Amino acid sequence: MGSRSHYAAVGQGADQVREFGVYESDLQEMAAWLHAQHITTVAMESTSTYWQSQFTVLQQAGFDVLLCNGKLTKNIKGRKTDVQDCQWIQRLHSLGLLTGSFLPDQATEELRTYCRHRTSLLETAAVTTQKMHKYLRLLNLRLDVVVRDVTGQTGMAIIEAVCQGETDPERLACFRHGNCRKSAQEIARALHGNGRRDLLFALTQELELYKVLQNKIASCDAAIEQLLREQVGVDERKRELKTDPKPYKRVNKNAPQQMDLNQLAFQYFGGVDLLQIEGVSHSTVLTLMSELGAEGIRKFPTAKQFCNWLKLCPNTKVSGGRVLSSHIPKGSNRIKIALRQAANAIGNLKETHLSDFFKRVGFRKGRQAAVSATARKLAVIIWKMLTQLMPYNPPSQYLFLDEKRKLKLVQRIKKNIAKLDLKPEELGFATA
Repeated sequence: MGSRSHYAAVGQGADQVREFGVYESDLQEMAAWLHAQHITTVAMESTSTYWQSQFTVLQQAGFDVLLCNGKLTKNIKGRKTDVQDCQWIQRLHSLGLLTGSFLPDQATEELRTYCRHRTSLLETAAVTTQKMHKYLRLLNLRLDVVVRDVTGQTGMAIIEAVCQGETDPERLACFRHGNCRKSAQEIARALHGNGRRDLLFALTQELELYKVLQNKIASCDAAIEQLLREQVGVDERKRELKTDPKPYKRVNKNAPQQMDLNQLAFQYFGGVDLLQIEGVSHSTVLTLMSELGAEGIRKFPTAKQFCNWLKLCPNTKVSGGRVLSSHIPKGSNRIKIALRQAANAIGNLKETHLSDFFKRVGFRKGRQAAVSATARKLAVIIWKMLTQLMPYNPPSQYLFLDEKRKLKLVQRIKKNIAKLDLKPEELGFATA
């Protein structure tokens, strides 16, 4: 698959390979040629986005299409041409040595397009925010020192006033919100700028661009909400599902603000409440909805296969009875990234089942290994909840000590006190 031409092989002979263009008529011609050769199944390499149009045409033509990772179709060193590549893929597929990649259904793919575009807008807005930081610093307006977030309510009000020509620090400090930790006097001290026109012009441009991006993100959120309501509205049973509100779940500023994602996700997954899991945020659930879909996780028969697809399992390499390596393989799966971010947030919690697990692993192997282990544990929990339609019910043995363990702990403390030859009162313990 290429940007200008596609190659197809039905055998290893030179006359069994043909080159086709990339226009719609060329793609239809390839499908007709494969039908004429009595082909029923096709294997193709996933190359950038060039494969998507041909994949759709072949599926609509009735072929059993297998999309393969490029790592599985690498040829031997020294043989690299388009003709030899397509013949090599044909040979591997005829021998049954190729496995297909995970592909969501059409509805999930549409949702994934909206969510990935939204992520791209957020990344562009983050770059714009960094440039605003830069020009404020060059203007000697140290707003980043006195305000934690320059794009918050206080920061945006002050930046807009600066762009409109306000230079008095006292007046700029009056835009301080009541919840701001710094006083108006301290904010005024940080806003004595140098008034350079070129930097002020650049700051104004970046502010306008930031506002445009925020409007685009809001429009994208509205499109996502409409699509989710359409998908949920098809099933009458899902429409009647209701879940409890979760005011303790903090909504990040980059998460969709207008839609009730708690209710929509509960209906989307058929009554499974993933937000009950500690550390799982609204953005994590939205990533699962867009990348996996409502029924996509059922394509993995076991939780081990799901974790292996996420590349959260050790890639053990053994030679001569000796383990050479057991590192987790590299990969940029978006669900893996979301689960690792959730695991990192779990590491900052206190007295929960998953945070206790995180701390036990982190004590032995470090925080990096704890993040990977907790992300894998989250993947197993999510797989069981979605496939078995069961609620999140963490065990309590890590949260509270039972009476037997309490008794053993008290006996150990008394034994240590006896060794020191000190009275319990001297150590601050009660006599009981």
